[in-house]
Amino acid sequence: MKIHNGSLYWPTTTNPFTPKNTFEKLDLYDVVIVGSGMSGALTGLALAEAGLKIAILDKREMATGSSSANTGLLQYSNDIMLHELIGQIGEKDAVRFYQLCYEAMDDLERIAKSLPIEVDFIRRPSICYASDENDVEKIKAEYDTLIKYGFPCDYWGPNEMAEKMPFSKPGALVTFGDAEINPLKFVHGILTKLEELGVHFFPYTEVLDVLEDNDKLEIRTSGQPFYANHIVYTTGYETTPVGERIGADINRSYAFVSNPIPAFNDWYEQALIWETKRPYLYIRSTVEGRIVVGGLDEDKPEAPDSDEVILQRAENLLQQTKELFPNYDIQIDYAYAASFGESIDNIPFIGEHPTKKDHFYLLGYGGNGTVYSMLGSHILKDLIEGKRNEDAELVQLERKYGVR
Repeated sequence: MKIHNGSLYWPTTTNPFTPKNTFEKLDLYDVVIVGSGMSGALTGLALAEAGLKIAILDKREMATGSSSANTGLLQYSNDIMLHELIGQIGEKDAVRFYQLCYEAMDDLERIAKSLPIEVDFIRRPSICYASDENDVEKIKAEYDTLIKYGFPCDYWGPNEMAEKMPFSKPGALVTFGDAEINPLKFVHGILTKLEELGVHFFPYTEVLDVLEDNDKLEIRTSGQPFYANHIVYTTGYETTPVGERIGADINRSYAFVSNPIPAFNDWYEQALIWETKRPYLYIRSTVEGRIVVGGLDEDKPEAPDSDEVILQRAENLLQQTKELFPNYDIQIDYAYAASFGESIDNIPFIGEHPTKKDHFYLLGYGGNGTVYSMLGSHILKDLIEGKRNEDAELVQLERKYGVR
């Protein structure tokens, strides 16, 4: 599956990750992780810090899948607003899920600060504006709900928006405690730390099948077989080697990265920006002074082969961005398309397979994938260590939309 195409920006900001050591495969690992992107790296860190023997396998070069195309917006708010999620799964579970996302932001910051390289983690507020007058009540309802349950946020009317931004909309929800990051540097930093912790990496190793072999798992690959007590699939938006996702849609989105802009003086704290309509436009800045813009989601799983199509979509996004920031001389320096996953119930797939013992999954579909990967790594660590985790039921695979 072609999960991205076009001119990617993040790989130009860092060197490829190459393991420094040559690893001699162990006869038996505690856990084999399939996938070396954001989910695999964070899961590996949680398990390695717990003292487990870990191998990470990837069919490509390490960290060259979706992490290269991740736009690096980190937000505790989800594609489904809290007041809507309450209506779907109930007050207690919905609020707890949002709390997990909010707590994950602090965990991501803690990890970012602990890494051996700078990963450009910067706290930012988020502005979710009402795309038209019809969405103002929705924004206000979400503001009231977030305030009720103690989440930091504010509501702006059109006058307040005009004072703090170069554009105004009918209303906006402003959330605090979010962040931006260079996602590729972040994954590279974690992988570097994992190597120091003794984790083994095996790039260009595709998992083909997994069989039970007495009390352990035999993992058959494109190369040598591996044996492990547990396996974790962090395969992102690609098909998992074992198990079938139920209620998952793989779509594609477009993005461009601008030329460096001299200053963002009229952009309130360089806040992350998104909107209420679907598909939504989303915007952030970078430490290099560029603007990252994404949107125009399409109901197709693979990135298009046509560079012309990608550039056309980037031009569309550029025009929308210029309408919001008319005083900036914005040009397209990079343009690409990438696959992304959504779950029908807006909840990620995290946990043990309902019928296949010791097969675990961390698939961050349905909202902010990096945040989901963070909270999911803690849940999986407890489950693999045989500990009870009360939050695991919120994201378990044995639900109407899960993994079979």
